Amino acid sequence: MITHPQAMATPTPDPDEERRRIQTARLVAYRDDGPLAHALSTRIGAGLPPVPTTLVALLAVVAITVAGLLEPGPILLLPVAVVLLLVLPTASRDHLGRFDWLTPPLVRGAEFFTIIAIGLAADAPKWLLFVLVYVVGYHTYDTVYRTRQSIWPPAWVFRAGLGWELRLAIIGVGAAFGAVTPVLAVLTAYLFVLFAVESVTSWVRLDKASAQASADAEQDLEASPEDALEQATGEAEKG
Repeated sequence: MITHPQAMATPTPDPDEERRRIQTARLVAYRDDGPLAHALSTRIGAGLPPVPTTLVALLAVVAITVAGLLEPGPILLLPVAVVLLLVLPTASRDHLGRFDWLTPPLVRGAEFFTIIAIGLAADAPKWLLFVLVYVVGYHTYDTVYRTRQSIWPPAWVFRAGLGWELRLAIIGVGAAFGAVTPVLAVLTAYLFVLFAVESVTSWVRLDKASAQASADAEQDLEASPEDALEQATGEAEKG
């Protein structure tokens, strides 16, 4: 008896597993981890639980600021060190916990509060602090809006954007050496150009693709039955 080989059936992805994968990818994107966080995430094992650890980091920076410990000089590295030491070990987690959706806003809150606290203590221009927070906030909003439509920003944007960890480290070092204003100015200008240009070009490219798809669909609808039959016959003959 001759048996014909049967094609291997393509395994159907588990819907629950796919949902977990997408949830993790979205929350990690919303965190806006940079190259340092990604490099450490593969070396620190399971890491720390993201929500309580990030909340502790935020409250610690608030306590340092309220206690009046921040003055011009190397002490301005203290809040940066606290956030980095506590939040970086959370990068390797899968973010599938019940409250792990709170991690991105907590990370963003810790970043923004640390930037403002250091900037005010170092007497940086308030408008410059506002612009930097706005630029990073726009990048976060753009990422959320895109991923909710299954349009993922390219991975290189997160690396080029330095991530929250390198942004804080650069600002902290600049403040410790008394150069926070020029550091903020250069960093803000760089991030503005990067995020604005990438976002605009991506949306323009998407609009062109959508317009072309709509034009093709309208052309198909406007085609007469005879034209459609002739086109189908020609394609069949080619095949």
